[in-house]
Amino acid sequence: MRAFLETGQSGLAAARRALESGRHRLPRGTVRLLAPVGDPEKVICVGLNYRDHCLEQDVKVPKEPIIFSKFPSAIIGPFDDIVHPQESSEVDWEVELAAIIGKKGRHIEESSALDHVVGFTVANDVSARDWQMRRNGRQWLLGKTFDTFCPLGPALVTKDAVADVHNLSIRCSVNGRLMQDSSTSQLIFRLPKLIAWVSQFVTLVPGDILLTGTPPGVGVFRKPPVFLKRGDEVQCEIEELGTICNKVV
Repeated sequence: MRAFLETGQSGLAAARRALESGRHRLPRGTVRLLAPVGDPEKVICVGLNYRDHCLEQDVKVPKEPIIFSKFPSAIIGPFDDIVHPQESSEVDWEVELAAIIGKKGRHIEESSALDHVVGFTVANDVSARDWQMRRNGRQWLLGKTFDTFCPLGPALVTKDAVADVHNLSIRCSVNGRLMQDSSTSQLIFRLPKLIAWVSQFVTLVPGDILLTGTPPGVGVFRKPPVFLKRGDEVQCEIEELGTICNKVV
């Protein structure tokens, strides 16, 4: 997929022609969907980026984006299993809008930032809260990047197919119980700001994935806290982008 994205507009045009031809189609039941991008150079994440998520934690709204990362090895497909690590007893869910970079850039201006985005997908920023909040010097990385902690999918939806990426309903359910229910309109830092901010520090390249933060309703801030256990099923959904569903094993 990274090689395809590097072809830019010519590659997208070829893909559209193939789609319009009505050929090269397979029945859904005969294929296993993988993550839209399984081997990105970078998985960049944003913390505390929903106003209502800040309120549920009783923390101040950040003045600058809070950036962290996950290793690409955490990525799994939209219907693959999440492996509950034996090292954690506090595994949590986080539905997130993910943007996929389609054009290389550094020091990108906000006014042209969306020109560098090829499309969007649904992500679950699975998190081991004990490792994120108390272990490893409270550095977030280890708690965020266990294997299988980044389900993605079900597809890369090109940006031209999304009416307004900053006004989409975003939800997460666990075992059929609605846990998160918000809108991307609640984002504190929108995509142009995030892309401009991150590109001050690193060069963004095709295939890079930017997770934009999660709304309220995560397990750790419930009273009492609720954490995932083996056998649970987590469903994440974003309007116009689709649904992913992952069983915890």
